[in-house]
Amino acid sequence: MNFLFLGDIMGRAGRNIVVEKLPEIIKKYQINFVIANGENSAGGYGITEAICEDLFAVGVDVITSGNHIWDQKETMDFIAKEKRLLRPWNYGEGTPGSGFEIYEKNNFKIGVINLMGNVYMKKNTDSVFPFIENKMRQIKLKKDLDFLLVDIHAEITSEKQAMGYFLDGRATLVIGTHTHTPTLDFRILEHGTAYQTDAGMCGDYNSIIGMDSDVALKRFFTQERTERLTPASGEATISGVRVVGDINTGLAKEIEPIIIGGRLTKKFI
Repeated sequence: MNFLFLGDIMGRAGRNIVVEKLPEIIKKYQINFVIANGENSAGGYGITEAICEDLFAVGVDVITSGNHIWDQKETMDFIAKEKRLLRPWNYGEGTPGSGFEIYEKNNFKIGVINLMGNVYMKKNTDSVFPFIENKMRQIKLKKDLDFLLVDIHAEITSEKQAMGYFLDGRATLVIGTHTHTPTLDFRILEHGTAYQTDAGMCGDYNSIIGMDSDVALKRFFTQERTERLTPASGEATISGVRVVGDINTGLAKEIEPIIIGGRLTKKFI
């Protein structure tokens, strides 16, 4: 089974390229299931119901998120009923929405987990490793579901790598998001889980992690937040990975990066 994971969709430029290119990518590479991190899709800050619908309409099956999920007030109202939009599972009890769902497609049960790291994230989340250790006691590949894909939204490389190794052999894919810069460590781990430290972003790379460079650079000189960061609006790049899941084991057979258009010159497809 062919899965496509798209890195953080950043602002209008990221939304536009996904809406434009995703249907042809799905068709050309016979993608069966698409996950996209959408937490920066609304002007860099959160996501709206209308944006969710636009992404679902072009083939996104599930939208994951992270520390910006609550930046748009309306999200609190619709996330509880929209099971295709996930927030980090390790937010505290009583948080609206869900961080884990099982979706049925092509007669397979596909689980998607959204987690958030703790280091430097400045959010009130449960400690992610004890949390997922407890949850995984009740989630078994080829018993409770056919495939399991995990988005670990975290700041530091070691925390994401640790999650990859912890879930190796128990998930189809563990992939990092949040830093908006694609890493080259895509691989299949020892026990069969596909892994990449960060999927990058779908957005304008002529920027500072997707934001307008002038304002972002000014902050580093002044250490002041007097001007709101806004997403760069130039030509965007799609960045993510394609993963082939083995229908017999639920583990990964292949992983390859996908980088299309914009400022990144390396073309993988």
